[in-house]
Amino acid sequence: MENNCINFFFEEIEEPVLDYTKIKLWLSSLIDKHQYQLLEVNYILCSDEYLLKVNKEYLNHDYYTDIITFDNSDQDKEIEGDIFVSIDRVKNNSADLQTNILEETIRVLAHGILHLCGYKDKTPEDASTMRSEENKAIELYNNS
Repeated sequence: MENNCINFFFEEIEEPVLDYTKIKLWLSSLIDKHQYQLLEVNYILCSDEYLLKVNKEYLNHDYYTDIITFDNSDQDKEIEGDIFVSIDRVKNNSADLQTNILEETIRVLAHGILHLCGYKDKTPEDASTMRSEENKAIELYNNS
């Protein structure tokens, strides 16, 4: 597993206290489970305001979101992308959903990878499938 191809960067926030080694191994195993090859994934953990700028500049959306995933791969079954995650949104979602922050962080990190594996979430059916895959990913994390 090529977990050294998973990078974390921080913009306008303090680095969250997470077990990055465990997370990288877990994300690598999640990619393997979906039968994709990992080239490189960059997670940019950031503030709401930073992600709002990205959302406006690249997607012409003027609203807050917890995650934006850019697929940079040229080939099918290869994972290469940039995943922006608002830690502010993750904290708010955790409070709103009454979940723990680590679980919500893990869910959002997996969500980005699942998008790169081809999962969508725009329709109710797709969103249900995505949520199911997120739950399997969380279980995989908890058992790793």
